[in-house]
Amino acid sequence: MTDTQWLLIAILAVGAYSIRFVGLVCGQIVSQNAGLNKFLGDLPGCLIVALIASSLSDANALTWVAAALALIVAVISNNVVATMGLGFVSMFTLKFIFV
Repeated sequence: MTDTQWLLIAILAVGAYSIRFVGLVCGQIVSQNAGLNKFLGDLPGCLIVALIASSLSDANALTWVAAALALIVAVISNNVVATMGLGFVSMFTLKFIFV
């Protein structure tokens, strides 16, 4: 192996270790800060909403109807598995009936 390849391996090793170390340090800082901890507690829900909104941005009417049904189930039941199940079943059923 050439010196350039060894240098690249060393840089990547330092980078990989640095990412883990920074994550460890930041995790300890966040756990001690109540404001950041509350913000990060809401982050998964915000990410899910962003993913769904981006997938619905160019969707057809059937997908919007299925998403609305899933939203109703989510609000009423507060159960992720039931919401995903009804969303899948409603999308399958709507496509089977109308397409």
